[in-house]
Amino acid sequence: MEYRKLGRWGVKVSSVGLGSWLTYGGTVEEDQSTACIQRAYDLGVNFFDTANVYARGRSEEVVGKALASIPRDRYVLATKVYFPMGDGPNDSGLSRKHVTEQLHASLKRLGTEYVDLYQCHRYDTETPLEETCATMADLIRQGKVLYWGTSEWSSDQIAHAVSICRSQGWPEPASNQPQYSALWRRIEDRVLPTCEDLGIGNVVWSPLAMGVLTGKYRSVDDVPSDSRAAGDEAKFMRHVLTQPALDAVQEAGHVAEQAGVSLSQLALAWCLRQPAVSSVIVGATKTSHVDDNVGASGLEVPRDAVERFDELLAPVAAS
Repeated sequence: MEYRKLGRWGVKVSSVGLGSWLTYGGTVEEDQSTACIQRAYDLGVNFFDTANVYARGRSEEVVGKALASIPRDRYVLATKVYFPMGDGPNDSGLSRKHVTEQLHASLKRLGTEYVDLYQCHRYDTETPLEETCATMADLIRQGKVLYWGTSEWSSDQIAHAVSICRSQGWPEPASNQPQYSALWRRIEDRVLPTCEDLGIGNVVWSPLAMGVLTGKYRSVDDVPSDSRAAGDEAKFMRHVLTQPALDAVQEAGHVAEQAGVSLSQLALAWCLRQPAVSSVIVGATKTSHVDDNVGASGLEVPRDAVERFDELLAPVAAS
């Protein structure tokens, strides 16, 4: 397993991390979730990502229980806050009240005294950024959070947060969690350069484009009945599940085969070639998925294969 620093900060995370959105605490049985998490750890994964809103807290419970048998200092645990967790006027956002209360709730569900990385799941236009930054600084000072980060923030929002923190002597955001894959490249123009300049590490989600880059989809009119594209999650895939994209992915599969790697591994290696990417967060419903994805860590893929993969998918990437 390859480990990378989280941006310019001292903590190191596995270049392949394991996430829990739409899986653990949701569509995957707890025993299988635990098996995937344990298998990932056994293979060297030390970065585990979840969020309070995933299955309304159930994901945190499952992840926390699965990690309970592992010494706490052996892994980096990340969760998030922002989305509604109730119907009250203070049950969402990044106010001091919501962030603090939700951290305590997350710690209880996770069964731990601190989280390594606490991420602002979206930007809150209704709360002064100074309030959010100050709250994160306080939680870090209390020892309940070690690092804090953002998720799906714009380059200007990230830069503003860093500026505020530097002016006040507060801990700066160490990470950003954006969507990124060969079929979703929107962060390349501004977010990645800004993060690289500020020393922020990106822990990207959906690096396999919600399964499209595994090659299991061939036609938008004939998707596997047990796949995400056939269920409620299909709404999240509409920008990457297009016939031109699927055709290009099939061609990319031949490139991967010739290079002696799986298509998933090639897609993950493509993301990890970016200096500002610290880790790719994958989902896994089976231990075999964990095995394949972890194989991308430190993988030396021929340069011409990565370049050909890029050329095939760039024209069909969401814009």
